[in-house]
Amino acid sequence: MKQARWFLVLHLILGVYAASSVCSKLAAGQPFLSVPFILLYGGMLAALVAYALGWQQVIKHLPLTTAYANKAVTVVWGILLGFLIFDEAVTPRQIVGAVLIIAGIVLFVRADQKEGKDP
Repeated sequence: MKQARWFLVLHLILGVYAASSVCSKLAAGQPFLSVPFILLYGGMLAALVAYALGWQQVIKHLPLTTAYANKAVTVVWGILLGFLIFDEAVTPRQIVGAVLIIAGIVLFVRADQKEGKDP
């Protein structure tokens, strides 16, 4: 059960990592060095610092191969955030791609856990 908690933490920090790109895209639409630009750019940097600190904690508690395999979910976060924040269209290909990414992560993690249980 403890490992499930770290999977949740991992996916939350991967969401934070994806959110840093949202701040970056929003900052790009602002005049350079304006107050909104600086705040959004600062938000991006803060999100990246939070991600780096969280990542260090996650790799202490989960196998590195498992943690890296789950990083692919940032693509799914990107699709979701693009849809929710920027009203970007989600295509059937993106949905199929997201499902394939999630299925690949699940298969990899299950195989990794099964391999770890063998004597």
